[in-house]
Amino acid sequence: MTDFIVIGGGIAGTSAAARLSELGQTLLLERETALGYHASGRSAALYESNYGLASTVALSKASSDFFHHAHGGFLSPRGLMFIAGHGQQDAFAKACETFNVAPIDMDTALAKVPILNPETVGQAAFHDAAFDIDTDRTIQTFAKTVRDAGGTVKTGQDVTAITRTPHGWQVTANGETHSAKMLFNAAGAWADPIAEMAGINPLGFSPMRRSMARIPAPGGHDVTGWPMILDINETWYAKPDAGSLLVSPAEEDPMQPFDAWPDDMVLAEGIARYQDFVTEEVTQLTSSWAGLRTFSPDRNLVLGPATDDPSFFWVAGQGGYGFQSAPAASQFVADQVAGRASELDQATRDALNPQRFT
Repeated sequence: MTDFIVIGGGIAGTSAAARLSELGQTLLLERETALGYHASGRSAALYESNYGLASTVALSKASSDFFHHAHGGFLSPRGLMFIAGHGQQDAFAKACETFNVAPIDMDTALAKVPILNPETVGQAAFHDAAFDIDTDRTIQTFAKTVRDAGGTVKTGQDVTAITRTPHGWQVTANGETHSAKMLFNAAGAWADPIAEMAGINPLGFSPMRRSMARIPAPGGHDVTGWPMILDINETWYAKPDAGSLLVSPAEEDPMQPFDAWPDDMVLAEGIARYQDFVTEEVTQLTSSWAGLRTFSPDRNLVLGPATDDPSFFWVAGQGGYGFQSAPAASQFVADQVAGRASELDQATRDALNPQRFT
């Protein structure tokens, strides 16, 4: 019998499995043929520790040391620029306060992003403590930790049955049955269906589509050093990537769990919102895709034992914050399993506790 089975090979599952592998024999099961296929593989890949609800911010800040120093670090400089239209002074001031960013003048903003349109951009702010995350290396490092500890990472595993036994759990995948003392649900958009398969009450997670388009570098500019650009109303954002620019409509459209794809009209509307603030017209998309960001009913992550069975752990509801919160979130999960005191404050622990939904 294995000590721990983790279902889901995104950043939530791989990081949890890595931490758990220090405590016992761990098996990670991923349905797709590669780790991080769904939401994790379609992430904006930004580490900005001031972004999200208070509990998410606490997790992100607690993850800083891992990202900056573990295994040589996983971050590279990016920076984040907030922009607002004319007449949006109050909303702009609130965004600056929320994200702890400093306003900059238009000349400075144009020096950083020369395609901004001064006729429509009324205010700008910049935060240099925002970084690109090497997402693939992060996932693969966690997976390697599992293997190095003697655990197993299996891809292409379609879980078809989960049964509670007197001694733990049996999970059937691809016709093979695996047994473990504890089960960890890191299935992302499929977290509720996995719970129901295990006879655990679902919590009401909401998968939300988020789309992305890749466009050629605007005006032939070298975008390598540009920051990520975010509309303060979060109706679009843009981020350099491999010599191109990624533009997202930043939508949150409710979806059933599936391998998401973008809606052409949603992309067009988002690109139109982006174009309102820049001087270069978008004439071509080189590619587009979508992912599902999955939220709990109160939008805090859910990290801990199920109310109806303490041997079933939720590792779910990461929303759009899975990568930047993963090191601390997975540590919190392992601390609970080991009975160790967590470094997270009580308010954060309460906000993450599945018991809040009872």
